[in-house]
Amino acid sequence: MSINLNLKFSNQQKDFFVTLNQRVNAYFKNNKIERTANTEMVIKTIFMFSLYLIPYFLLIGGITSNGWVMLGLCAVMGLGMAGIGLSIMHDANHGSYSNKPWVNNLLGLSLNLVGGHDLNWKVQHNVLHHTYTNVHDVDEDISPRGIIRMGPESKWIPLHKYQHYYAWFFYGLMTLVWVTVKDFSRLIKYQREGLVKKQRTSVTKEWIVMVATKIVYFSYIFVIPMWLLPVSFGQVVIGFLVMHYIAGFILAMIFQPAHVVEGTEYPMPDEQGNLENTWAIHQLRTTTNFGHREKIFSWYVGGLNYQVEHHLFPNICHVHYRDIAKIVEQTAKEFNLPYKSKETFFEAVAAHARMLKILAQKPAPKMARVAVAA
Repeated sequence: MSINLNLKFSNQQKDFFVTLNQRVNAYFKNNKIERTANTEMVIKTIFMFSLYLIPYFLLIGGITSNGWVMLGLCAVMGLGMAGIGLSIMHDANHGSYSNKPWVNNLLGLSLNLVGGHDLNWKVQHNVLHHTYTNVHDVDEDISPRGIIRMGPESKWIPLHKYQHYYAWFFYGLMTLVWVTVKDFSRLIKYQREGLVKKQRTSVTKEWIVMVATKIVYFSYIFVIPMWLLPVSFGQVVIGFLVMHYIAGFILAMIFQPAHVVEGTEYPMPDEQGNLENTWAIHQLRTTTNFGHREKIFSWYVGGLNYQVEHHLFPNICHVHYRDIAKIVEQTAKEFNLPYKSKETFFEAVAAHARMLKILAQKPAPKMARVAVAA
């Protein structure tokens, strides 16, 4: 099924985002702060790359022959891989890391460093998810096909009755599927639907970049360790799977509770393709924050527990979200709009689990296209 990008947001109720934008701009101007990365972000960047690269070089340097220690280093690489995705690649590919495009482009390729492809991510995340959040068959984050049902409009199959039990296991396979299968199928799909050209690039270039970087990735992950170390192919595969499972599970646990939770909404367009709200209000109704007081957690996840702020201002580096959150919350309240937030990360995960259970139920024959709320 092709993606419908002709949906239209309402032109009413624009005052909210105009006011909010003015206040956020005033915050940066009055405090003489750049909207891009600061020293904290640079330190975090070095840390996340180190978390991924240092264990790798320790491994291929033969620092240990103990299988369990080697597996532990692969696990740390998984933490670093998720950290690069959450804190570096994410901001760079939104264009919010630096005001210099070449810096964003270079750091955006950190996704390719860990096996993915930046163009596919930009289309699925920046274009489809950020524009049409929680809209069935447009936002691919909540419209997966198969064994996990993320939205009330998605097709239900009997297996879904148990998804709140088995979904957790499959979350860990997320990055593994991306680097081995999904990147190829998505580039074909986006090429067919003209989404690649809309990114001001050519299909040929993207295929060359994707294939070349995947050859580099699988070479340093598989070929170099087997060349330098007395390990079998099976041992390398196990380390590879452990690394990806940890990274995939972490990423899923951060992104899913932001949109697929009790109290979120799944807006649907009318027959003419019109959505009820403005883009900004749409983001408020489909997005949830969590764990603002958990400082270490918030630091590691790249501020993505401030999902409301991120969806409203994806062009602002995440290190500033905690400071503009009060502005966003206060402005939303003034306009009598929702500002959805869970006190802790655990509460957000629990709300996601309950939503999975709700979506596991077989829908009525004519299920109303309305928000599924707590």
